[in-house]
Amino acid sequence: MLLICGIIGATVMPHVVFLHSALTKSRVACRDDAERHELLRFQRLDVVVGLGAAGLINLSMLVIAASLFAGGSAGVDSIEAAHAGLGRMVGGGAALAFAVALLASGLSSSSVGTYAGQVVMQGFIRRRIPLFVRRAVTMTPALVVLGLGLPATDSLVISQVVLSFGIPFAFVPLLLLTRRRDIMGTFVNNRLTSLAAASIAALIIALNVYLLYETIAA
Repeated sequence: MLLICGIIGATVMPHVVFLHSALTKSRVACRDDAERHELLRFQRLDVVVGLGAAGLINLSMLVIAASLFAGGSAGVDSIEAAHAGLGRMVGGGAALAFAVALLASGLSSSSVGTYAGQVVMQGFIRRRIPLFVRRAVTMTPALVVLGLGLPATDSLVISQVVLSFGIPFAFVPLLLLTRRRDIMGTFVNNRLTSLAAASIAALIIALNVYLLYETIAA
């Protein structure tokens, strides 16, 4: 359950909900609703491709790990052990690809988090903080974890679970907003979209609540 919530948080990061809106708004100036509908169509495709690729990558990592390490490799419980296991069982090329993918993931996550933080701060508190300060704040938790010598893999999983717990706080207000015709006009969600979104939100909340219950009960 911990890994399930972590994968959800890593794939659907709550702060990216705000970032997608900002990127759509600044992409092109629309003159009328027809152009806005056209832009929305391309943005949907952008989000579907992005999240679909991220989901496939996460699932493929799980499948590869299960097929390589199940039953025959004890102690593969960290990123370092997974890297060493790939090098031993598949070859140095696979281990190198794994390391490069992790590096790219870290760099992109840092960039997205910093940009999303800027968007959120500008929108809610109307303050613009210099890039260096935002980068420093973004990197501080990771540096603290490294400095305290905490397990890197466990800390990474917990950070993704925290993101999963943050999804409803971005998703539920978005759902309530986009179902209001007085605000959205012709772009209001239809009933089927609202129902599907509410079901997904309820599922994520239920998973988070169950994880809390399971953790407390243990």
